[in-house]
Amino acid sequence: MILEVATLNIKKGLSVEFETNFKKAEAIILSMNGYISHQLKKCIEENDKYLLLVNWKTLEDHEVGFRESKEYQEWKALLHHFYEPFPTVEHYK
Repeated sequence: MILEVATLNIKKGLSVEFETNFKKAEAIILSMNGYISHQLKKCIEENDKYLLLVNWKTLEDHEVGFRESKEYQEWKALLHHFYEPFPTVEHYK
């Protein structure tokens, strides 16, 4: 199992809209091959900061299966415009 860890810094004041869009985007990631589970955690100290934790069966399930899918384009359209700067994503085993 691989843990994807992404720190999400949301543009100031857009957290409520981000959370609404993330609820829509969850359906996408839930349907992906190799997806196991995820958590979105809101930072206590910084209002517009989140930690996204996603468990995948393999690194390829995330890097290839998800990121190269047509569904990822919808994920991007829903979420990527909220980030500033763009998130750093790391993987752990």
